[in-house]
Amino acid sequence: MSASQPQHPADAPTDTSTVPADVPTLLVKIFGKDRPGLTAGLFDTLAAYSVDVVDIEQVVTRGRIVLCALVTEPPAGLEGDLRATVHSWAESMKMQAEIISGLGDNRPRGLGRSHVTVLGHPLTAESTAAIAAAITGTGGNIDRIFRLAKYPVTAVEFAVSGTETEKLRTVLAIEAARWGVDMAVVAAGLHRRAQRLVVMDVDSTLIQDEVIELFAAHAGCEDKVAEVTAAAMRGELDFEQSLHARVALLEGLDASVVDKVRSEVRLTPGARTLIRTLKRLGYQVGVVSGGFTQVTDDLQDRLGLDFAQANTLEIVDGKLTGKVTGEIVDRAGKARLLRRFAAEAGVPLSQTVAIGDGANDLDMLNAAGLGVAFNAKPVVREAAHTAVNVPFLDTVLYLLGITREEVEAADAQGA
Repeated sequence: MSASQPQHPADAPTDTSTVPADVPTLLVKIFGKDRPGLTAGLFDTLAAYSVDVVDIEQVVTRGRIVLCALVTEPPAGLEGDLRATVHSWAESMKMQAEIISGLGDNRPRGLGRSHVTVLGHPLTAESTAAIAAAITGTGGNIDRIFRLAKYPVTAVEFAVSGTETEKLRTVLAIEAARWGVDMAVVAAGLHRRAQRLVVMDVDSTLIQDEVIELFAAHAGCEDKVAEVTAAAMRGELDFEQSLHARVALLEGLDASVVDKVRSEVRLTPGARTLIRTLKRLGYQVGVVSGGFTQVTDDLQDRLGLDFAQANTLEIVDGKLTGKVTGEIVDRAGKARLLRRFAAEAGVPLSQTVAIGDGANDLDMLNAAGLGVAFNAKPVVREAAHTAVNVPFLDTVLYLLGITREEVEAADAQGA
């Protein structure tokens, strides 16, 4: 049985057993068709023998249950009776029972603990085998596996011990690319449950569009702007220079086009679910964009974002001048804003999550505690901590250990 054990400080003794290693224990395993009352029934049966519970683990998969109880040995002379009684009870419940004698508690986990989240669309047996083998190859042990979601992707989480998180992340990034799955590796610990700040890019991340191209369509220069945008996102052009070049093409547009562009913006599938769920969990959420405040301010109001910062199109006498005003939000600016938002939110940088798709997001992704490349360009996928390559923004929730069932329960309660 590989049940979870309490977390201990790094300087705690390696042996975290709750019973001495030389004390006889029994592993009682029950498996079969699940039904109400099985857990209570097993422990009612064991209670007659004055045993103490050392550990419990229960898993139900497609209506089949595996229930394991690690208990102390009963008083002298009663073990045979306990075995017979448990088998008799299991048979009466149309279950199977297995009882194994041993010594002490579970083997202590090795130093170094991580959570490995895998997203597959689908998740194949081949890729799962490769991931498990790669974990073992780093010296890690898989302590537990459970499913986070079954749609819109299959998401599972491996609890791993015995290997360093960075080493595991490096090895598994290769397997993720090889098998076409998305994978995140984060260190285990209380910090994973702490309040966080999530900051994301806007164009092609929070929304499906490139805002500059929406404006360009109204100016009749969409193709020219799209060509410059693509080169900038691939990292082939300096962002600030490309921004000024594209905005200059908008000179003379009537300011009324702003409302039209706002109405044309399409949120990425799962964007509302992601933000709503994060806010219910007490997270703070912000956006930084190389686009324009004329759109991000509207998104902030509509989605209840805590922070928003972007470039500002200059408007004079009801017309776009083809210039931007104020501080330019470029690659370095996005990382700087992430740090500023974190300071204002009172959240350590290590507790931040950044999400983006373009080369100008790289500094922000690398500065964050967890950088997520969302349907990103190759240069971004290679440099980020993890990548998500499915078109659903709410899959980022699974990388944070949040299950689809928890999301749906929160929605049902309207919490």
